[in-house]
Amino acid sequence: MYALKNKVQLIGNLGMTPEIKTVTGGKKMARFSMATNESYRNAKGEKVQETQWHNVVAWGKVAELAEKYLGKGSEVAIEGKLINRSYTDKDGVKKYITEVQLNELLLLGDKKS
Repeated sequence: MYALKNKVQLIGNLGMTPEIKTVTGGKKMARFSMATNESYRNAKGEKVQETQWHNVVAWGKVAELAEKYLGKGSEVAIEGKLINRSYTDKDGVKKYITEVQLNELLLLGDKKS
């Protein structure tokens, strides 16, 4: 059960082509947004589709795979863990971010063009 303490699995589509950065030491980082969709029927019997957006960050080899194979609209299955962090913006306001730190990536659709 230890491995289940902080584990996230999502299937969805990328909202943008991954933003790639090379950090100190030559290690790559990829950052992208991903949408997941759920459908249900409300009390009136009408079909409702709900979209949730997730911020995803990948490092090293997984970031290199994201750079090579992913583009806007790509359908993927991902597995990772939730990371919470904060920063202070240019106006001095503290901002909080929750993102998925990617461990595994599975391409479900076609390779990016």
